[in-house]
Amino acid sequence: MPQKVVLAYSGGLDTSIIVPWLAETYGCEVVAMIGDVGQQEDLEAARRKALATGASAAYVEDLREEFVTGYIWPTLRAGAVYEYKYLLGTSFARPVIAKRQAELALKLGADALAHGCTGKGNDQVRFELAYKAIAPGLKIIAPWREWTIRSREDAIAYAGAHKVPIEQTKASIYSRDRNIWHLSHEGGLLEDPAHAPEESMWQWVVAPERAPDTPAEIEIGFEAGTPVSVNGRRPAPVELLEELNATAAAHGVGRTDLVENRLVGIKSRGAYETPGGTLLVAAHRELEALCLDRETSHFQQQLSLRYAEMVYYGLWFTPLRQALDAFFSSAQQRVTGTVGLKLYKGNLSVTQRFSPLSLYRTDLASFSMARYNPKDAEGFINLFALPVTIPQGDSAPRPAAQPARVAGQAAKR
Repeated sequence: MPQKVVLAYSGGLDTSIIVPWLAETYGCEVVAMIGDVGQQEDLEAARRKALATGASAAYVEDLREEFVTGYIWPTLRAGAVYEYKYLLGTSFARPVIAKRQAELALKLGADALAHGCTGKGNDQVRFELAYKAIAPGLKIIAPWREWTIRSREDAIAYAGAHKVPIEQTKASIYSRDRNIWHLSHEGGLLEDPAHAPEESMWQWVVAPERAPDTPAEIEIGFEAGTPVSVNGRRPAPVELLEELNATAAAHGVGRTDLVENRLVGIKSRGAYETPGGTLLVAAHRELEALCLDRETSHFQQQLSLRYAEMVYYGLWFTPLRQALDAFFSSAQQRVTGTVGLKLYKGNLSVTQRFSPLSLYRTDLASFSMARYNPKDAEGFINLFALPVTIPQGDSAPRPAAQPARVAGQAAKR
């Protein structure tokens, strides 16, 4: 039986009831760890709540800088987007939280780690793979795979019986996860893909029709694929992302409603608000189009898909992910420059692209034939067309038939 358990604690419904459940079920000491990944919540209040509901200690760990520079920026450089639309906000927040949780458990001499992820979702995999990479000797407790609670309604009832204060009610039952990159919504009416999201569900990005009538223009600068500036200023990474978040959210940019394939094989429907991330992904793609050669660009697209899958599947602390980082760090060396964006009532458009390392050449791209001999194309086209000019299945011409030899002629030689 575990003696001391470090719990990844958020103060939400699931982790709030896990504190008393662990104490009742295992008779163990419970230490709560709250990871600050920019969720814009009162984390000191969450710390006090953990203590009030039975935790022996509660720690608030500021992970924002590490999260942005060590997880968000590498994923952005990789161009990783899961299933065309999901910008991986929850996916890469889990490993940074789990890593610090495991490190804290080792420091405190704990013998177990716990999380509040359900047995149906992706997060259980993300947390536990990180635990096994950082602290493989510690026991893992996943209450949703052990207790008799089977729904969020059951969890709400358990909280009421144990006098645990929560925000969720049976009338407003959305499960939300927020960090500096995004805000996700699941559950409730979203479980039926035929229903449009309720306007009251959205909490960050304003409705496009309520956005300002005057568009906003913004310029984002990159160095080797990493965002470094906004409108010519070079704020620290956390401040840079916060500024982009504020601008995009105010202009209705960054809402996404999608159905995705979970790692466990179940389809799920979620709604995401990713304001600054939407700007960064769009600007980064435009700068890559200017700076990367065709072969690198096309090959990178294949690896971007694999990188996105690995992040989504929780495979952050793996040799392959590290190897892919090395590839993208090299491939992104030319991705330096600025991209201008215009934001207007939920729409995003590109206004300008500039790079000192641009591969775009006006004299080659224009209709002028300067520095280009059009006759060079003729031979290339003829060779390129061989597979279609030779009918498929048609055999090569046979050599002319030789006249039959007279009987006995060979014997005389």
